[in-house]
Amino acid sequence: MFRGSVNASPELRWFLFSNFGAQRMCPEMLKRGAPLKLAPNGNVIGRFFPERCTTQVNDGPQTVTLAFSGTGFAWTPLAGRVGFAVSATVDYRMDFFLGEDATYVWAKPARIVYGPEFRMGAIENKLANWAAQGPAGYMVTTFGSQIVEGQLSSGFTVVHTDTGDQFAIGLLTPPARPQTYFNGGNGRTTLERDTTEIRVDQMDLFGPLEVPSSGQALFLRFQVTGPAVDALVIRRGAGDLWRDGLQLGAELGTPPEAPLSTFVLQPGQEARQIVPLPPGQYYVVLDNSARMGAVNPPWSPLGIVGGNAAVVAYSAELGSASSQF
Repeated sequence: MFRGSVNASPELRWFLFSNFGAQRMCPEMLKRGAPLKLAPNGNVIGRFFPERCTTQVNDGPQTVTLAFSGTGFAWTPLAGRVGFAVSATVDYRMDFFLGEDATYVWAKPARIVYGPEFRMGAIENKLANWAAQGPAGYMVTTFGSQIVEGQLSSGFTVVHTDTGDQFAIGLLTPPARPQTYFNGGNGRTTLERDTTEIRVDQMDLFGPLEVPSSGQALFLRFQVTGPAVDALVIRRGAGDLWRDGLQLGAELGTPPEAPLSTFVLQPGQEARQIVPLPPGQYYVVLDNSARMGAVNPPWSPLGIVGGNAAVVAYSAELGSASSQF
């Protein structure tokens, strides 16, 4: 009865969301990084990490105004790793649907109020950095703006089930679910699933991944295509400090503190790793360089244009440290 009443009444859905859902938008947004892709189903080529966020509930038009800013990085041919900062304000028209086995929450963009204002940070390749004063800089800036604006304009979907929340860029219609690469199990909560491309002498990190209680562990699965890569688990504080330096132009090196766990991912086989951790937030780092870990990929002249990249499908789940895959 309740499900039918809610689904039939836009006013009731707005009341429920504006009073019980809107205040969760910023805390949820600030918990995690956003993958950047050139195509909706493509591989990750960079990350955006929100750092500041505010919301305003607008009862008249039934929208929520979300203002946020943050920093990130993306990889481009020739320029290599590019750091950036971005800020924007967007009006979203919120709605949801109570299904039999899942609740769908949609953020449907109504209008972009401000931005996105995209500001270039450091460019890894010094020649490209010099050229950033001319036409090459315009191309790099436009490339980055297109990525970030693409994330804003497509909206997002949250699918809530008894096993956890799944997020997807774009609007999904029930019973569609976000694309997955591994099946979960044993009551574990899915934290993140995607594929990422890591070029030679580059690294990627996904998360933050929250471990809220003691006695829990991250259940990690990987499938690598291309060369072997190193995987490291580090605290969020160390990871934020590390990536901030890289985005500002520091050379890739070891993280600022020793990883909590390290292991090698070999191509052609699924790797599974259970990492028990105390309560906190963590990053998983995937490294395709000789600057850390046990893997030493050979130098390649094609590396500057993306040759010999490792493509990694990954899954991170949260579960009891006493359970197994």
